[in-house]
Amino acid sequence: MKNAVKFLLLVFASLSFKSFAQDSTSLSGTVLDQEHAAVPFVNVTLVKAADTALIVGTVTDVNGGFKLNAPQPGFFRLQVMGLGYMQWTSAAFEVSAEAGGRDFGAIVLAPSTQLLKEVKVQAMKPTVVQLADRTVVNVEGTALAAGNTAFDVLARAPGVFVDQDGSIQLNGKAGVQIMLDGKRVYLTGKELQTVLQSMPAEQVRTLELISNPSARFDAEGTAGVINLTLKKNQQAGLNGSVYAGAQYNGRAGYSGGGTLNVKHGAWNSFGSLDMAQRPNLHTIAANRTFDASGPGVQFRQDSRQTGTRKTPSLRVGTDYDFNAKHNVGVTANVVLADESNVFRTETLLGADADTSRQQVEARNTLNNRLTSGTFNLHYLGKLDTLGTTLSADADYVTLTDDTRSTFLNRYLPVNAVEEGRTQTLASDNPVNYDIYAAKMDYTKALGGNSELELGGKISQVRSDNELAFYTNSASERILDITRSNHFVYRENIVAGYTNFSTSLGDKWKLQAGLRAEQTRSKGNSRTLGTTTARRYLDLFPSMFVQQNVSKEYQVSYQYSRRISRPRYEDLNPFVFFLDPYTFAQGNPQLRPQYTNSWQVSQTLKSTYNLTLGFARTADYIAEIPTQNAQDTLTLMQQRNVDRFDQLNGTLSVPVKLGSKWQMNNVLSVAYQHFQTELQGQKVNNRQLHYFLQSSQQVQLPGQLKLEVSGMYLGPQAYGIYQVKPIWWVDAGLKRSFLGDKLDVSLNVVDIFRSRQLRGSFQTASNRTAFDVYRGTQSVGLQVRYSFSKGAAFKAKTRTTNLDELNRAKD
Repeated sequence: MKNAVKFLLLVFASLSFKSFAQDSTSLSGTVLDQEHAAVPFVNVTLVKAADTALIVGTVTDVNGGFKLNAPQPGFFRLQVMGLGYMQWTSAAFEVSAEAGGRDFGAIVLAPSTQLLKEVKVQAMKPTVVQLADRTVVNVEGTALAAGNTAFDVLARAPGVFVDQDGSIQLNGKAGVQIMLDGKRVYLTGKELQTVLQSMPAEQVRTLELISNPSARFDAEGTAGVINLTLKKNQQAGLNGSVYAGAQYNGRAGYSGGGTLNVKHGAWNSFGSLDMAQRPNLHTIAANRTFDASGPGVQFRQDSRQTGTRKTPSLRVGTDYDFNAKHNVGVTANVVLADESNVFRTETLLGADADTSRQQVEARNTLNNRLTSGTFNLHYLGKLDTLGTTLSADADYVTLTDDTRSTFLNRYLPVNAVEEGRTQTLASDNPVNYDIYAAKMDYTKALGGNSELELGGKISQVRSDNELAFYTNSASERILDITRSNHFVYRENIVAGYTNFSTSLGDKWKLQAGLRAEQTRSKGNSRTLGTTTARRYLDLFPSMFVQQNVSKEYQVSYQYSRRISRPRYEDLNPFVFFLDPYTFAQGNPQLRPQYTNSWQVSQTLKSTYNLTLGFARTADYIAEIPTQNAQDTLTLMQQRNVDRFDQLNGTLSVPVKLGSKWQMNNVLSVAYQHFQTELQGQKVNNRQLHYFLQSSQQVQLPGQLKLEVSGMYLGPQAYGIYQVKPIWWVDAGLKRSFLGDKLDVSLNVVDIFRSRQLRGSFQTASNRTAFDVYRGTQSVGLQVRYSFSKGAAFKAKTRTTNLDELNRAKD
């Protein structure tokens, strides 16, 4: 802790020293579309006025803002270009010390595809945009987003894979940091799914997939960052929308809600409410063979889960502008989720010729209530006209997840004459999280077209997990102290970072950063009376070098080191009952995993992108099943795999097939190698993995818009499991009425019911195979009406980045 505190003091003390001489060549502005909505991730370049030779360039942020510095005096033009828009070019202007900086204000781009009918202009926004440092998926206004949830659109993003437990992977790697508007959603597993499934996809603007984040981001997340940017108010006065929809996947569900935005004077406020009842459908077929070298005891299980999740959610916030330079605001996001599920399971256990074979029929019920509140207080200050900014955030997250389960098991002999027996069990498992975090970021423009970023963060997490397990007699529940447990976990992280970027002539741009994080944690099993405490300081360097080979060809070289800490639940040493033959146990000795990642990204004509990379992860955290042939029990536990190596390449090729049809294709190929030791045996799991995604947007007659998205995932290695290929196709149709105020969307997800996850694991004597289907095939219909009364305005740009609770209960 002392070392980290000293680091922070040195970082912030450096602000008091005299900085480099400032130049006054800062160029800034905001890029908007014709509806005055921000246009993120388009290219902004500074070129010579005489011959349009490229001088320097940048990309707009999520709010459409940009800022760059001219490295030399002279006469220039500013160019803005992006897929789906006409190129915008400024008049020639002079850059000199006497002329000072220049604010271009609001730059409005015209659509490149125009269907002239009456006075209406229609534009086709690209669904997937591949940039040098991230992949951006445009969600806003798509037919496939209508009526679905944030989790649904996230699961369909390029390179994203949801495993059999619902955990999220990116490009074949686990350990993904999920963020909302630059702030971390401190959850994983079941809680993360519940929160994302409680958020309508209509609130999401874009998905940013960042595999190699800079030092400004928390080091947590070895696979990278997925940032969901939400829609922001872009109009003065009053505006909003209301919507309603229905969905059917074998069971019926509905959703409805609305948004309301008000901007008046210095105040800009918003609110959104979503009320939904969404069906759950989940089937699992599991086959296990114990002691395959002998007679081979077979375990065959078929499970079917049905239920509903009611998820009212509320998101509100307000910003206040003291003046043009200083802004404060507060946001709150509250989720209430009530879920009821029934699990019906049939299990057959024993050798085929064994007269003592046994069948188990189970009917398990689960009732879960999750209450989550996230509250943020933020400040943004622009300290001068050269781009010097200071931002601060204070966050509090509270979450309560109360799960009550009953297990009714009937044991029925298959060939014997004697009667079976019945077993009734129950459990209560309340889990509470409290997270406090505060952070500050400082950005200063330096002489010579350079920029310095400094920041620090302090966070505190407390997790309280109490499991009460009961056996039922004829009249009462009896506490089983051998299966009950109370586990409390505390974690404190102090972090500081510095990030420096500069231009090295006309061709090269450098960004280098270093982040330090000191972690102190203590897990206390009050039932067992054991404590596991840890304290460690880590450094996380990052470096990005961009080479402008020509005006149309750029190369980016990237390196970063990152960490994924164990989830709190995985450190709990007690055993959790899943079914009569399957248990899960935490591992208090679980260590963090560390990844070193290298990438080379090439961009041609600001359109085509090829990324080649290699990542090596030490102490990779993976689920390892341990099978006991004597009692036919299987224990599931998270353990550290010795090493995971991945060599990968990703190619993004958008194609425009005429003025009314555009297509985006992403191909990724990776060689995966997991290496560990299991039950005294060396395990090497190797696989050449690939995926191909193609998304189509077609403008049909009658103002109909068709969207089709297909994904094929080849075989992949996941820990010690081999996962079979999987593919699916989704389609959506959208029609606007009443001058684009009324939208009607129809979508069909997983048209061929092909999104079934199959995999297996084999040792010398035992084998496990699974087949999982999550009720993804569905049809949905949604109607949305938008209203507005007010003029367009240039929205404030605010960047925040909160991080901590990403390792909660699975």
